[in-house]
Amino acid sequence: MTLSIRNQLPGTVTTITTGEVMATIGIRLTSGQILTAAITKESVTALALAPGSAVRALIKSTEVAVATTPMTGLSIRNQLPGTVTTIAMGAAMASVKIAFEGTELTAAITKDAAADLSLAPGTAVVALIKSTEVSLATA
Repeated sequence: MTLSIRNQLPGTVTTITTGEVMATIGIRLTSGQILTAAITKESVTALALAPGSAVRALIKSTEVAVATTPMTGLSIRNQLPGTVTTIAMGAAMASVKIAFEGTELTAAITKDAAADLSLAPGTAVVALIKSTEVSLATA
């Protein structure tokens, strides 16, 4: 299957915490960082997820926010520190590629936000991703 989602991060399920309807899934990315996904309990069953399962975390670039320092006091579980490798500025939006520990992530943010943050190659940033915006796929 070919997808338009730019961010497809391989990893392994480490934990599954199941509630009545939803579950949180801990994933160790191949880069070593931990990512949390919040998916339906039904999806956990349909994907036959268990600790040790190989998965791909799928994250739309429009669902990745960018900060220039680690954030506190937020409900956002996923905060991945990295470095801007490239930035492409358009008339309204910017595409920001962020490298972290052998993996690359793309964020689509407004041109004004990129300018306000003074983003350029080499800038240290933190990619912020809500766990509810992380989808999972299995092979």
